[in-house]
Amino acid sequence: MICRIWHGYTTNENADKYERLLNEEIFVGIKKREIAGYKGIQLLRRQIENETEFITIMWFDSIDSIIEFAGKNYETAVVPEKAQMILSRFDRQSQHYEVKNQDLE
Repeated sequence: MICRIWHGYTTNENADKYERLLNEEIFVGIKKREIAGYKGIQLLRRQIENETEFITIMWFDSIDSIIEFAGKNYETAVVPEKAQMILSRFDRQSQHYEVKNQDLE
């Protein structure tokens, strides 16, 4: 199992709008792609200082599954233009980790 992690930041005023975009459009679109080996996505949110941080954690069976999602340069972040318009800054690269313990309930 491979975990793909990405960070994005927006103003506090745009945080709810961005979260809606993720949940109602972007995550739905990813699921509709029916990517082999894609296991799901989690969204984390926290307010820090004068902005709101979002972290996405995606779960895949393998790097090949991530390549199907993100393309040959799979470390490059996948940030739709609509999301870029709301974000104030974001990671240009996603981080990938091999999952060693899956003891989740």
